[in-house]
Amino acid sequence: MATEKPRQSWAGLFNISFGFFGIQIGFALQNANMSRVFQSLGSSIDDLPALWVAAPLTGLLVQPIIGHLSDKTWLGRLGRRRPFFLLGAVLAALSLLAMPESNVLLMAAVLLWVLDASLNISMEPFRAFVGDMLRKDQHTAGYAVQTAFIGAGAVVGSIFPYLLEHWGVSNEAPLGQIPDTVRFAFWAGGLALFAAVMWTVLTTTEYSPEEMRAFDEAEEADGPTLRALADRSTGGPFWWIAGGGFLAVVTEEWGLEKEVYLLAMLLVAYGVLSYLAIRMARSGKSANMLASIVGDFSGMPEIMRKLALVQFFSWSALFIMWINTTPVVAQNFFGSADPASAAYQEGGNWVGVLFSVYNGVAAIAALTLLPFLSSRFGKAKTHVFGLLCGAAGYASFFVFTTPEQLIISEIGVGIAWASILAMPYAILASSLPQAKLGIYMGLFNVFVVVPQLLVATVMGSVMKAFFPDQPIWTMAFAAGTLVLAAAAMLRVKVPGE
Repeated sequence: MATEKPRQSWAGLFNISFGFFGIQIGFALQNANMSRVFQSLGSSIDDLPALWVAAPLTGLLVQPIIGHLSDKTWLGRLGRRRPFFLLGAVLAALSLLAMPESNVLLMAAVLLWVLDASLNISMEPFRAFVGDMLRKDQHTAGYAVQTAFIGAGAVVGSIFPYLLEHWGVSNEAPLGQIPDTVRFAFWAGGLALFAAVMWTVLTTTEYSPEEMRAFDEAEEADGPTLRALADRSTGGPFWWIAGGGFLAVVTEEWGLEKEVYLLAMLLVAYGVLSYLAIRMARSGKSANMLASIVGDFSGMPEIMRKLALVQFFSWSALFIMWINTTPVVAQNFFGSADPASAAYQEGGNWVGVLFSVYNGVAAIAALTLLPFLSSRFGKAKTHVFGLLCGAAGYASFFVFTTPEQLIISEIGVGIAWASILAMPYAILASSLPQAKLGIYMGLFNVFVVVPQLLVATVMGSVMKAFFPDQPIWTMAFAAGTLVLAAAAMLRVKVPGE
């Protein structure tokens, strides 16, 4: 007879998710400062999406692989998820320490790639870790606490350069150099990230495979998934390959930005990998990681498919914000598009303040507003409300005229951010087989990554063609995509609601 997991105390919830506080410091430093770093090292605004493409591409490659491996791993006292927390934390901390030493654009771009891959190695298993450690009736609370730590970590990471300037650290640097405010913030962030992840590693003990079997959450066989994959036609992958080839031709003929070639290559690559996976499944190679990942991807539960569309639109808007907020605020609210000017750097620091506001709001909303609304209206309607708050926040960039008024905009964005981080994962953790939570969370995050790649490859072409030197129009795109996300969420029916 299956037993139930013990209920975690608030101290247990704290220990399980505190590592995410450090991981989010790393993400916040990256999101708020990398456009500034790139432009300080000589990048033009049109090239920013191409430089940022490293981040989502590494997530696309790393997260499904880490999810699959963490489901299959057991390293004695370290467990199944914590080895990946530790590996990612070490690599991410080293990347943050090295980033301020970048003196050429290529070095900064490579370090962004390494940093994002490292953060993803740690982050992806944390999503599954909550589901591993908690009973289903604690999933909403667990992801709310995790979201609160994400918000708190992002506040620290976002506002640190601003505070350093007010403590007397220089915020200006000649073109080709990184200001000391950013330099010191990255160094402190690397140390904080490592310390926070180590706290979770040292204060938690994972349930062993034997205990998971007692909870009726033993590892599931891949047989049914692979048999379903083997029954698929090999014609499907060739449509993906043809679609990628067609996009490459269109890019060449219409003179689109070169980054679109990357999107075409990804379509071709997915087609090739799908074909190989089908052939492997038909040959009976049941232990093959490629066949398992592609099989699980093609066999996603229906609720996960519907939430994937919501994620696609939600993260398109977020990535637009992260890339463009600094140039938008600097140009439209501080009057300078020149990265070497004091006004631009002042605008960059104010973006750190704005990002800390939306993350602080998210931390509070995750523990107060979202539980209140979800208990009365359900998780689905709560998420619709949160997404619409974010759309209103982005649209208000066209209404407000002073930097201080943008704090009101960030309140809406913060509510949306809290909901995006908590609601879909709480719904999934209670609806998916626990033994495959790692791979399914990794595959779910593909729909976090793909829209970022789409924005990184297409947005530059759209802006250059229709809104040259007017980055504020990216906020209109962000508002529109969150409205589409809210509409897609109306199709999601949560069991029991």
